[in-house]
Amino acid sequence: MVVATQNPIEMEGTYPLPEAQLDRFLLKIFVQGSSVAEIVEIVDRTTARQTPTAEAVATGPEVMSMRALVREVPAASHVKEYIARVVLATHPTSEEAPEVVRRYVRYGASPRGITLAAKVRALVEGRNNVSFEDVDSSVAPALRHRILFNFEGEAEGLSADAAIEEVLRKVKKP
Repeated sequence: MVVATQNPIEMEGTYPLPEAQLDRFLLKIFVQGSSVAEIVEIVDRTTARQTPTAEAVATGPEVMSMRALVREVPAASHVKEYIARVVLATHPTSEEAPEVVRRYVRYGASPRGITLAAKVRALVEGRNNVSFEDVDSSVAPALRHRILFNFEGEAEGLSADAAIEEVLRKVKKP
C-alpha cells in the first residue's frame, strides 16, 4: 500500500507518472490550505525540541482484513448499473458521454476505483451496502486521476473535476 503526496511547488527533477501507474492509486484528494490553528500546530510539531513519533494504528494483517471486508460490501444491481453508466460517460465514444467528454477526453475511467471507494464510504458511514450517495461522493476522488485529456483538453486547461461534474449532471440514477 502506497500513500503519496504531489507537491506542485517542488516538481523540479520529477516526472509525471504513466497512466498505468496513476491507475494504481485509489484516490486523488485535494488538500485545502491550513487554518491558523492548524499552522500553529504545524509550527509546534516541527520546531519544538521534541520530535513527534508516529505510532502504528493497525498491523499488516489488520489492514489485509479490512481490505477483505471492503470487498464483501454488496452493491445492489441498480447501484452497479449507475456506476457503470457513470464510468461509460467518461469515455469519449460512449453515447452516455456529455459534450465536454466527447470533445476533450482521450481516455475514460474504469469501474474498480469508484466501486471500492463507494464500498469504503458505506462502511465509514456505518452501512453494509453501497448507496447512490456513496457513489456520488466517491466519483471525483476515485476518477479525477483516471480521466485523461486529449491535447485540446490539456490546452484548454480543463480539470477532471469539471468533466466529472458534467458526467454526474448527465447520468441519471435508475
